Amino acid sequence: MAAKRTTKTTASKSSAKPAGKDELLQYYRDMLLMRRFEEKAGQLYGMGLIAGFCHLYIGQEAVVTGIQAALEEGDQVITGYRDHAHMLACGMDPNGVMAELTGREGGYSRGKGGSMHMFSREKQFYGGHGIVGAQVSLGTGLAFADRYKENKKVAVTYFGDGAANQGQVYESFNMAKLWDLPVIYVIENNQYAMGTAVKRASSETALHKRGLSFGIPGEEVDGMDVEAVKAAAAKAVKHARDGNGPYILEMKTYRYRGHSMSDPAKYRTREEVDDIRSHHDPIDLVKKRLIEGKHATEDELKEIDKEVKKVVNDAAQFAKDSPEPDPSELYTDVLVEV
Repeated sequence: MAAKRTTKTTASKSSAKPAGKDELLQYYRDMLLMRRFEEKAGQLYGMGLIAGFCHLYIGQEAVVTGIQAALEEGDQVITGYRDHAHMLACGMDPNGVMAELTGREGGYSRGKGGSMHMFSREKQFYGGHGIVGAQVSLGTGLAFADRYKENKKVAVTYFGDGAANQGQVYESFNMAKLWDLPVIYVIENNQYAMGTAVKRASSETALHKRGLSFGIPGEEVDGMDVEAVKAAAAKAVKHARDGNGPYILEMKTYRYRGHSMSDPAKYRTREEVDDIRSHHDPIDLVKKRLIEGKHATEDELKEIDKEVKKVVNDAAQFAKDSPEPDPSELYTDVLVEV
């Protein structure tokens, strides 16, 4: 029986100034780019142009959009393998992301890595990691470097509800608080991990409380509301940047597709998914605020959608036109000297 999702959270955006027209329009455009990009990636996977696994972010767009809006240039991001939207949020080129997904020379790792081995030092994006929970220790290491350099930067480390039970997560929590590292742990709780409801896998389902024994504050946030995410992220970022150590944000969110493209998601009902789509979709929520606030008309928002679709279609065409990597690439990037 599928677990019933609750949208009740302990976070509130009432203390934050409501987003204005320009901010809402930027949120709308950014999330729409992520949604359309993922839909196109799903199509390319179905056509056999993306091999291996393909983990889509559809439904969760408000989380990375709101977090990124609270960051400054130079702050770092690291996450797991459901990462295409995180790359786009960091400003990585859709052409390069799509080309990498299709294993082409024009990709960010020259077609050799796919979604789980895609990086951009320029944009401070450090992966995309295929080992569940492994990025938590690495993200803590990024924060250690920031503390060591005293550069006032923060590291945002994303992981899911399934990874929240990994032992290395707690080793990282302990070290992060022991040294008051500027790291923000973002738990993207999409309710089902790889297909198991949180209440069936976790004795403590309030995941934002996981850091209490280490002295790490945490907060539960409506991860379907980009403004609520931005408000909570701004608070957490200030906490970390001011030298107060780590902070945990549990984003209560929801993915519409299965764990990966090969997952039929039979562990939940169609009615549950449809209910979330109809009443809690993050893009529709911003669209409603734009229209009701008279910031934009339906026609203006349709024009944005048209522009975004062109960007995504161009990315898909770029990927198709880009050649496969030369065999000599097998011997490059084995060791990077810095």
